[in-house]
Amino acid sequence: MTETRSKVRLENHEPGVELDPETTKSAIVELLYRNGEYGYQPQAVHEELDIPHNTAKGTLRRLKQEGYIDQTEDGYYHAREDREDLSRYVGAVDGLDRMLTEYDAESEGEGTASDESSLTEEEIEDSIDVFEDEE
Repeated sequence: MTETRSKVRLENHEPGVELDPETTKSAIVELLYRNGEYGYQPQAVHEELDIPHNTAKGTLRRLKQEGYIDQTEDGYYHAREDREDLSRYVGAVDGLDRMLTEYDAESEGEGTASDESSLTEEEIEDSIDVFEDEE
């Protein structure tokens, strides 16, 4: 059963982004949008993410069909410049990863990251809201 929310934070609401951060689909979107200046062939995605070549190839094809990414005439897949929502999604995933990494380091007694890389309360809320909007 899917839970419908009656209220969302509009600046983070991305109705066209249906990604789960724990999936190969999301990992490929994250790779391409973090490295928007590059195009990748399936072999490179396979090597970068350590996933089976056929999985990389099939997922790239589906992501292109669904409008998440684009492809050059000679076969390189890349981030789309017009999908700012996906850039924000990747930023939210990165923010949540930083937050969890800092929490893990603090929990293990290793101390926290420097104040320069610490997340503000607003950044944490925004990261959480993006994931809640996905549900």
